Amino acid sequence: MTDQSREWCRVRVRVRGQVQGVGFRPFVHGLAGRLGLSGWVRNDGGGVVLEAAGTPEATRALVRALEQEAPPLARVTGLEVCPLAGPPEPETGFAILDSDPGQPVTTAIAADAGLCEACRAELFDPADRRYRYPFLNCTHCGPRYTLTRRLPYDRPQTSMAGFPLCPACATEYHDPANRRFHAQPTCCPACGPRLSHPVEEIVGWLGGGLIVGLKGLGGFHLACDARNPDAVARLRAAKQRDGKPFAVMVGSLAAARRLARVSPAEAALLSGPARPIVLLRRLPPAGTGTLAPAVAPDLAWLGVMLPYTPLHALLFSDAREPDGDRDLALVMTSANPGGEPLAIANDEAALRLVGIADRIADHNRDIVVRADDSVVRVIAGAPCVLRRGRGLVPDPIALAHPVPPVLAVGGHLKNAVCVTRGDQAFLSQHIGDLDTAAGFAFFEETVDHLLDILQVRPLALARDRHPDFLSSRFAEARAADWGVPCLAIQHHHAHLAAVIAEHRLEGPVLGLALDGFGLGEDGGAWGGELLRVEGDRCHRLGRLAPLALPGGDRAAREPWRMAAAALHRMGRGAGIAARFDGHGPAAALARLLETGKLPFTSACGRWFDAACGLLGVRPVAGFEGEAPMVLESLVRTPRLLASGWRITAGPEHSELDLLPLLEALLDVDGPVTGAELFHGTLVAALVDWLVPPALAMATREVVLGGGCLINRVLAEGLVAGLAAHGLTARLARAAPPNDGGLALGQAWVAAGRLAGPR
Repeated sequence: MTDQSREWCRVRVRVRGQVQGVGFRPFVHGLAGRLGLSGWVRNDGGGVVLEAAGTPEATRALVRALEQEAPPLARVTGLEVCPLAGPPEPETGFAILDSDPGQPVTTAIAADAGLCEACRAELFDPADRRYRYPFLNCTHCGPRYTLTRRLPYDRPQTSMAGFPLCPACATEYHDPANRRFHAQPTCCPACGPRLSHPVEEIVGWLGGGLIVGLKGLGGFHLACDARNPDAVARLRAAKQRDGKPFAVMVGSLAAARRLARVSPAEAALLSGPARPIVLLRRLPPAGTGTLAPAVAPDLAWLGVMLPYTPLHALLFSDAREPDGDRDLALVMTSANPGGEPLAIANDEAALRLVGIADRIADHNRDIVVRADDSVVRVIAGAPCVLRRGRGLVPDPIALAHPVPPVLAVGGHLKNAVCVTRGDQAFLSQHIGDLDTAAGFAFFEETVDHLLDILQVRPLALARDRHPDFLSSRFAEARAADWGVPCLAIQHHHAHLAAVIAEHRLEGPVLGLALDGFGLGEDGGAWGGELLRVEGDRCHRLGRLAPLALPGGDRAAREPWRMAAAALHRMGRGAGIAARFDGHGPAAALARLLETGKLPFTSACGRWFDAACGLLGVRPVAGFEGEAPMVLESLVRTPRLLASGWRITAGPEHSELDLLPLLEALLDVDGPVTGAELFHGTLVAALVDWLVPPALAMATREVVLGGGCLINRVLAEGLVAGLAAHGLTARLARAAPPNDGGLALGQAWVAAGRLAGPR
């Protein structure tokens, strides 16, 4: 045996994670050539598997590079290296083999990715054969999840199956040295999808003040000129949008900075592969270049995103003003009638957008999975996902350890579902409220597709404790069909468990859940809860003092009702009718409060509503959460009323009462002062409430969850306030803090109950 053969070795490497459809195999092929290794690499159900033969130094260098130099869209979550018996003599050549379809699927498909710089350069290069082609893409960008029907991720499994590659594209597709090697959506004008109308015509429509239904990656947008007041007002009326803000797309970071403050963290989000909508602090209006007032009425925050498809890039290029003094800004909102899922099919858009869109620009590549744009906000220096969708789904959330497979179905509002597989949780795209038949059909569609693409058979289902939610009824019926248990998880336990799961925390945890409503263990309306969470168990340590809930769910849309409840608690019920004159039932509501027969709520969201009602901030709101959003926008510097709260101990739990704060709001000088006083005092009161039980539990971490934590002033105030006492606040990051993250917490708790004590 030669000295060379004695130094030769062979290894098999299993690579797990997001490694299909992201250029991983050509990356390995290039590494092997650089290191002088022979062998092969291929996709299979578990990710990527490869065998490599060469010197020990070269194989060790290969493993290091797999961990440290992966392609931009890849995410390696595990490497398993197994030495094999080496060949008697060195082999030559390294092959990329076809996928192995016979293996069970344990990998995941990548999320859609925004246009990369290499493709952008081709798009605007007159000498390139893809010049101005609206569907160019490569291994590093373009659609992924939204066009994938099943795994492994190969072209026949996607909506590109009906577009046979032309000879030129086929050559690129099969060339390991080309960045389009096995880029499944790859195409060109000769063989790919086609746009229904020329880009120049679409630009003319938008410039003429028309509303355009524009087909994108995860569905249709409704687009119009964001600086045209008439167009924006028409769109708001046609969509029955009430006061909900619109997102705006601009052509560059420089253009975004002319509308809003953009921190380095926010700039990275705007220009990263996911290209989400990012909430930015607006700049003061500046003359003729301002956005239409109806884009985001009375809000200090603006949702901004950058172009993420070639078509978007072409629109902004063609619409550029010759003198460069006016940037194009487009409203980009989901193309759907109010409360329904967005349209994804051409015939569906033509039918459902009648009376909303003046023109429709579609194409002939099918969208398989509908997905709204993701929404992200930077809180306490790091991203916080407010809505998971295109660009983020189906990226898994890593768990602390493997868990049994569970399907969790979320709640009724802002619904998303979650599937666990091994040590990963797959939280679906935003589904929305389950108030309509179309919304519920989208919910069922999402459940079936997620289970199918992950090839998971759940051992249990998890639902909210509220038995009348449509999601709860679905879970009970599906569990019965499958013969598996259906576990009911208390709402606020799930909110906190979602944060615990994504941060991979172990042991007893102190948590604060702040939201608008969740059915409590006692059957009451909870929403401001201090909880001790230990795995699948939860114990209530405290609550916000309850307020009467006049009108039930209507109170969330009519903050004056909660203000009336607060006035009644202050002993000022006689002034309710006069203070809210003009609201028809004000006098009757005052009499009803006197009876003491109304239900009560401890929800933090309703305390926000009470403050808004007392300050005259949206006494009647267009949508739930509008008034608190406007209240947050008024805050410049939070202020503190040191005597603004009371904490009392009780036989079962403590109680934090903010009534002194609300009484003080009756005498403030305007809503700005009131907003600042409310936020600053609320933060101080919550910190004062949290610190003693944290010290008693000997914990240095506090988990914060629930929809109120979307409020940046509140969340950052709590982070800073707790840090001053040596405590670390854990916020929701990868999963939304509101009900959009509920399913992750449900799945974590249910999986813990199935697995038993660790």
